[in-house]
Amino acid sequence: MYQFIQNNMKNKLYRQGDVLIQPINTINKTNLKPTKRCTLALGEATGHHHTIHDGAVGYANGVNDLAKFVEVTASTGGALTHQEHDTIVLPEGQYRVIGQVEYTPERLVNVRD
Repeated sequence: MYQFIQNNMKNKLYRQGDVLIQPINTINKTNLKPTKRCTLALGEATGHHHTIHDGAVGYANGVNDLAKFVEVTASTGGALTHQEHDTIVLPEGQYRVIGQVEYTPERLVNVRD
């Protein structure tokens, strides 16, 4: 039997709906800008959003873009909220945001709410 023992927070992945959050060692901020809001994904159909309102900074190509990377700066963590999912508190640290995709014969398509 295979047993996976998780001793390090860096191995932990977080998922809230169609958003996966992966801890990383550092964010390369060379070509990134802090976003106005720390919103990771928007529901095009519903208007719902995956957002950290306090204690975190999002980074993307433009200030109005969805965050591709997140730096949780609060020692108490950053609460990731969504209207239809339970709140997840991300510990202080740096993260990469991965949106869910689905396969079609033509191409990979981003999942839409």
